[in-house]
Amino acid sequence: MDHDVIIIGAGQAGSPLARRLATDGRQTLLVERKHVGGTCINEGCTPTKTMVASARAAHVARRAGRLGVRVEGVRVDLGAVVDRKDGIVRSWRDRLRKDLESTQNLTLVDGEARFASAHEIDIGGERHRAPVIVVNGGARPSVPPIPGLDAVDWLDSTSIMELRQVPEHLVILGGGYIGCEFGQMFRRFGSEVTVVDRGPHLLDREDEDISKAIEGVFREEGVGLRLDTPARRVSARRGTRIAVGTAGGERANGDRVILELEEGPPIEGTHLLVAVGRVPNTENLSCYAAGIDLDERGFIEVDHRYRTSVEGVYAVGDITGGPQFTHTSWDDHRILYDILQGNNGRDRSDRLVPYTVFTDPQVARVGLSEREAKKKGIVYEVATMSFGEIARAVEVDETAGTMKVLLDPKTERVLGAAIVGVEAGELIHIFVTVMQAGASARSIVDAEAIHPTLAEGVQSLVMALPRYKLS
Repeated sequence: MDHDVIIIGAGQAGSPLARRLATDGRQTLLVERKHVGGTCINEGCTPTKTMVASARAAHVARRAGRLGVRVEGVRVDLGAVVDRKDGIVRSWRDRLRKDLESTQNLTLVDGEARFASAHEIDIGGERHRAPVIVVNGGARPSVPPIPGLDAVDWLDSTSIMELRQVPEHLVILGGGYIGCEFGQMFRRFGSEVTVVDRGPHLLDREDEDISKAIEGVFREEGVGLRLDTPARRVSARRGTRIAVGTAGGERANGDRVILELEEGPPIEGTHLLVAVGRVPNTENLSCYAAGIDLDERGFIEVDHRYRTSVEGVYAVGDITGGPQFTHTSWDDHRILYDILQGNNGRDRSDRLVPYTVFTDPQVARVGLSEREAKKKGIVYEVATMSFGEIARAVEVDETAGTMKVLLDPKTERVLGAAIVGVEAGELIHIFVTVMQAGASARSIVDAEAIHPTLAEGVQSLVMALPRYKLS
């Protein structure tokens, strides 16, 4: 069958791109092998942040006494938490499918696509051709080559959200954003939690002061940290199977998973979560049949305009190895849409990529970190401020965290900003907007900030730069 455009993967880039191209009159085929919505709706943002909200509710209830409110007997019903999560996921997924199926000129096919040639794919033995093909195949959790891992039942970022009983002791391998979000979540659900990472800090790509701020919160909440410690081996005690307690079976009493480390004593827990990154879904695409080049990690290589090594074939989203965020994938679709329409707009190299880790407090950043600026030899001015100096944070008893801003001393433009604190994911957009507009940091200084707000604290941070300090 012939089409104008074929899009492989109904994720956060593929779905909106398919709808827009079809609405413009192009006969568009959208192929999805599992669930529409991609990682975000099904295994990522929607389910995890829904469960984070439940964990925060439990935490706020337990801490209510600090504000003079007495709450007794806080109990987490993990089954109810999971049911709520599943319902929200289903709602978003069903809504998206309905929108896709009702779009004129758009055909949605459930099945696994493989390249048969440069502009031809196979879906269950049926061939489809198009001059333009876009791959939005996504990524999945990585499996590290740790001896013994294949002999135990371990959890990944998807299967852990199927648990209906709170683990007694959850051991997490990986201190990145996935490990941190689940670690704090399950600690607040009531688990003993230990996070292990080979790097010296949690969120090790951040500046040390930013990482230490969230580490302090974790330690205060009772999360165990074994940092700068590579894992050596995994084994099981009292049985070869570590049942995960899902709807498919109860966890066997007495079963333990043992994580041996390069240094120090081993860690013995009831459940193991492996959260050490993600790998691309390219192994079943038959990219070789089309002549599509992959990098050494298996990601599809693209240029700044999403072009692969094959003319007319593009790739977007996580499968390209770029920043693996929903908002980045969604922005990919906007940029590629303009490119396919022949508009001379921006490309993927011409954008800011902000992000937020949804711990509590949140960790957010945009632009350069101080470490990156030093490495690149960029001259900068810097200011930092504790959340404890923000009136609103004190009033609502959310004083954990810190903020940092980097300024170009010549242009007064913001080079980067990092925030660890309550609603950091919202506050970082102040800097995103100013940086995207190319405006001076003075625009933040001269604004009339409402008191008392957290945003007022962002203004105070910028005003802490020597050039803006009040005499």
